[in-house]
Amino acid sequence: MNNNSKKMGTLVMVRHGQSEWNLKNLFTGWTDVDLTEQGTAEAHAAGQLLKNEGIVFDLAYTSVLTRAIRTLWLILDEMNLMWIPVHRDWHLNERHYGALQGLNKAETAAKHGAKQVKIWRRSYDISPPPVETTDDRHPKNDLRYQNLVAGALPATESLKTTLERVQPYWEDHIIPQLKLGRNVLITAHGNSLRALVKILESISDEQITEFNIPTGIPRIYELDSNLRPLRAEYLGNSETITAATKIVADQATV
Repeated sequence: MNNNSKKMGTLVMVRHGQSEWNLKNLFTGWTDVDLTEQGTAEAHAAGQLLKNEGIVFDLAYTSVLTRAIRTLWLILDEMNLMWIPVHRDWHLNERHYGALQGLNKAETAAKHGAKQVKIWRRSYDISPPPVETTDDRHPKNDLRYQNLVAGALPATESLKTTLERVQPYWEDHIIPQLKLGRNVLITAHGNSLRALVKILESISDEQITEFNIPTGIPRIYELDSNLRPLRAEYLGNSETITAATKIVADQATV
């Protein structure tokens, strides 16, 4: 069998479980916060769903942020797959929310207007105000990025610029593994995963602004040889999926 006729590997994406700042209704972005008790439970449940599905992953990818890494650990623990190779990379980080990071969403909406905040949060190509390089929230001041060129690190991002950093990593590192027939798990964030969904499902710039990814619920893809989805769906109870997605959608209207 030649490489062109090999079956593509299965791809699964999971947004990290509820984080401490999700619970507090704060803009998180690249701020490194952990999971809540609920977020931990969501990750365990995701692992059980995937185990019940009968998928065995060959390798996994995640960001360099604790909430995504811990979600991955808990899923792999549930699946007895703690031994598989794991690749952590900042290209899979959440969108950088610039000067909004750490601010309360409702208070920010009250100050700037809900319409303006929704533009910053949900428009495809408009970024929030940037942080200065001297600001602790700028990634150049974070130890995990110390070996990166400062100019490559964002002071703010839109979904469009998030996609522009995610796509090369997807094409250079993850696609080759899928083409080898390997099953791949990605645990990441709402916006880095929305970028991947936009690429995979050819979603328009306008439609992606209303696409919401619930926390802790696996989205499974079976792909053809051209990386077009033959199957793209969430795993689990439909009522649970609908409720979890509504929670995320409602956050955009705060």
